[in-house]
Amino acid sequence: MKPFGNTRSIVSGMLLLATILLAACETGMNASINLPIADGGKGCTKVGILLPETTSSDRWETKDHPLLVQAVNAAIPGVQIDYTNARDSAAIQLGQAETDLAKGDCILIVGAHDSVAASAIVAKAKARHVPVIAYDRLIQSKDASYYVSFDNERVGQLQAQYIAKHYTQYQKNDAVNIAMLSGSQTDTNALMFSKGAHSVLDPLFASGNLKNVYENFTPDWNNSTAQAELETALSDQTNNIQVVYAANDGLANSAVTALKAVNLDGKVLVTGQDATVVGIHNILMGKQNMTVYKPIVQEVQSVGGLVKAIYAGTDIAALTHGATIATFDGGSIPAILDMPLSVERDTIASTVIADKFIAKSDVCTGVPAGTAGVC
Repeated sequence: MKPFGNTRSIVSGMLLLATILLAACETGMNASINLPIADGGKGCTKVGILLPETTSSDRWETKDHPLLVQAVNAAIPGVQIDYTNARDSAAIQLGQAETDLAKGDCILIVGAHDSVAASAIVAKAKARHVPVIAYDRLIQSKDASYYVSFDNERVGQLQAQYIAKHYTQYQKNDAVNIAMLSGSQTDTNALMFSKGAHSVLDPLFASGNLKNVYENFTPDWNNSTAQAELETALSDQTNNIQVVYAANDGLANSAVTALKAVNLDGKVLVTGQDATVVGIHNILMGKQNMTVYKPIVQEVQSVGGLVKAIYAGTDIAALTHGATIATFDGGSIPAILDMPLSVERDTIASTVIADKFIAKSDVCTGVPAGTAGVC
């Protein structure tokens, strides 16, 4: 029987194939091994900035994005910045972080789209000794390096304190009905806002003076969903709602749209947050009652100071003043917590306008001249 081919050729071919496969395997292993390892951010000149979305609020692209770039440029001489926005997707944000790490970014500033899912970003960064600054929204990981935000329970308290002070002006019959649009449950901030609000409102609920007829966390802070939620609540209550707790101005504007459809806009107390152009305009027009102003310039300056300290390898105690924040998995993260401010119709001029956070020309379209000393 004639042998199949040449045995020596077959063996040589097998050895060559094995060599190629081994080399490919080693290349793959080395590609992982050779990913840049940071020194805890010290001396870092490549920074990744990852923001969460564009639809929940216009602040992310109009305020946070340019201000963060400016602050990081000022903090680190000759820094290279990689900027991305997750566009409402935790999966996209993780991929963006992986790309940044592969490029050698050695500090990550992450405004998490999903506070729990973003823990995967922290894990990958930790493996490369890259510090993660959880920006504005807490990342639920004990391995997050730092947290820079506002006192977010205080945000909810300010919103609820306004309601507690003014709800009787909207009273019909024996009680006042409130619907609560509380933001995304995957955003730890929304949980903090809700906790702060309930700390003020729960005694009013218990007394029966204020009746909570609808409450929901709006997935992804989606404004269209929030409008549908309030439309449902209005229908269920035959339009008998006197207060809408809206966790931010985007949800508040959705509430105004739903209320307008049943001729209740301007007749229902509506809260908000972020002091957006739309929110301030709605307040001036009498459609929304208040917003919470978080001076983003101050928050970004806190980030800049922290990045500078990480780059220089200096102590951050003077920045945090010993403050920490707890994570669900038992972490205690060094924190810089700036203070939010309540803004009403008569304080717009002395706060967001005076700070040049909002321009008069942006909010005064269609607003009668002289309104609130602004237009």
